Amino acid sequence: MTRTAKVPTGLLIDGRWAEATGGTREVRSPHDDRVVAVVGEASEADVNAAVAAARHAFDEGPWPHLPAAERGRLVYRIAELIERNIDELAELESLDTAKPLADSHQDMSDIAAVFRYYGGLGPANTGRTVEPPNPDVASEVVREPVGVCAQITPWNYPLLQASWKIAPALVAGCTVVLKPSELTPLTTMRFAELVQAELDLPPGVLNVVLGAGAPVGSTMVSHPDVDMVSFTGGLATGRRIMADAAATVKKVALELGGKNPNVVFADADFDAAVDNALTAAFFHAGQVCSAGARLIVQREIRERFVNALVERVAEIRIGDGFTEGVHIGPLISRAHRDKVAGFVDATVAEGAVLRTGGAVPSDPELANGWYYPPTVLDGCRSGMTAVREEVFGPVVTVEVFDTEDEAVALANDTIYGLAGAVWTTDAGRARRMVRRLRHGTVWINDFHPYVPQAEWGGFKQSGVGRELGQAGLDEYTETKHVYHNLRPARSGWLGTTGGNA
Repeated sequence: MTRTAKVPTGLLIDGRWAEATGGTREVRSPHDDRVVAVVGEASEADVNAAVAAARHAFDEGPWPHLPAAERGRLVYRIAELIERNIDELAELESLDTAKPLADSHQDMSDIAAVFRYYGGLGPANTGRTVEPPNPDVASEVVREPVGVCAQITPWNYPLLQASWKIAPALVAGCTVVLKPSELTPLTTMRFAELVQAELDLPPGVLNVVLGAGAPVGSTMVSHPDVDMVSFTGGLATGRRIMADAAATVKKVALELGGKNPNVVFADADFDAAVDNALTAAFFHAGQVCSAGARLIVQREIRERFVNALVERVAEIRIGDGFTEGVHIGPLISRAHRDKVAGFVDATVAEGAVLRTGGAVPSDPELANGWYYPPTVLDGCRSGMTAVREEVFGPVVTVEVFDTEDEAVALANDTIYGLAGAVWTTDAGRARRMVRRLRHGTVWINDFHPYVPQAEWGGFKQSGVGRELGQAGLDEYTETKHVYHNLRPARSGWLGTTGGNA
């Protein structure tokens, strides 16, 4: 079993591994703070070299001009590459993030599904014919690759989030400069090594640089030779990226998280709703952009529901992701754990009732890691800190409602709009709620599943654009209208006499 990482320590630039010139960084396990790898840090010059390679590969290379079916074939082969190396990649992902190994295995299967979906979608993305009123005109709208894409991925799902960006970009014919989170670069580096070694991608099509947001990410975003920026992460960083990209009017796709309501009506399947409320809030220690961190329960079942939830929380086992039977791991870093604890403390001070959790575990086996227990805050109101802010940890707040209108108002009372769920056996109510909720994904009697074929993204400040589905591919293209006059002649608009002008 992998306990230290064997991955490239340099940067992938123009089809070659290059030594980073910006220094090195230790990658540490969130479980016990061990150093599991030392990797290079890119300098601004390294980023410029990667962008130049991507620019040349797009402007002068064969990649954008290959038939879409050929690009799709290569992307489809990446799915096979993931599946052949699934055990190694899953172990690296758990080493990087400390999530349970079973979760990482599922991530790898999902990643393969994403590459397989986009590999098959490529040939169909050819545009459309437009029928003009003039029979002597051929008119079509074609889709062309947007160009050089800077892609910046988060630490919670390192390779999964990268797949959502890399797969459609490559199928569209774009070239890529990818930066994984400096906290969790391992699977991305191993993935790049596998692709570089086993597939015949032209040099410069896929480049990978390592480092923090400054100077690496900021240089990517503001670079004049980058045509598009795709970022998944926090709202504050997304705002900065949007502002920096505005200087060169880049295309921007942002997925910025959410504060996601999980609305439970009194007629819901009680046991299923309780069980899924646990998964919604605490899966991957709540470090999920779509986590159901706001539990909104109808008053007549609130007490019974919260009591059942608290009882079930006691069954959740936290610990090292490589230990069999562990359900959730630690938070990503000490700084993040301190931030989560601060949100909880502030909300309790505002009047919330701490039902369980709320303190760093005393178990000596967890003492060296960044663990925080599943925490339930009851008696919450919409203005409280943990209700309003994206905690991004294993914390669920409980609010109460009486009527359907109140449920809608509470669920939409957030600056975010990524995802939400409705639990009810009344099909009519479910459909009414779906129409009224301002969230990009709404589940009915479920929480968390997604499929590559369906678009993912949010309303309001949850972001701009969509990933996955057809729209996820469209993000990496520009549309061009081609108007072909088959019988050219003088227009006669300006002047009516001869001349050859």
